[in-house]
This record gives sequence, C-alpha cells and structure tokens, in this order.
Amino acid sequence: MCVTLIGGMDRLQKDYIAAAKENGHSLKCISRNERNFIEKIGNPDAMIVFTNKISHEAKRKAVQVARSRNIPLQMVHSCGVSSLRECLRGS
Repeated sequence: MCVTLIGGMDRLQKDYIAAAKENGHSLKCISRNERNFIEKIGNPDAMIVFTNKISHEAKRKAVQVARSRNIPLQMVHSCGVSSLRECLRGS
C-alpha cells in the first residue's frame, strides 16, 4: 500500500519510512507546502496529515485532494513515529 505523509519533522523522515516498511507500506513524505504540492501528493492509497507541523494552507489542500480523489485520510495532531505506526495499523 502506498501512503503519503504530509507534515512531520524533516529529521524523522528516515524513521517514518522505516516504520512504514516494517508494516509493509511504501511511504512518500511531504514536509511542507511547496511548489507543485498537489502534484507531489500523487495518487496514494491513503494519506496521513500531521496537523501540528504543517501550515493551514497545506492542510486545506491535502483535505481537498483527498476528498476529490476519494483517498482515505487520517489527520493526527502529533508527529511522532509511534503516531505514524498507529495510523498505518489502522489503514
């Protein structure tokens, strides 16, 4: 399953990817609202948004993309690796 993670901390990206591989998922990390944000999301099987480490604009765009493409979306306030693991177990 391909999952896109929006938000989180740059220094934890390797840990996020390793945690996703442990659960049999491939993970794409987008840490901030940047140029071509919507195109970078792609067409994943699921999306996770860490809301405490992302701008309101990026969160709004992510929700809009998820709704328009019928992508399951989980929004989590914390941005730790354990929070990601919990989300991946639920998806």
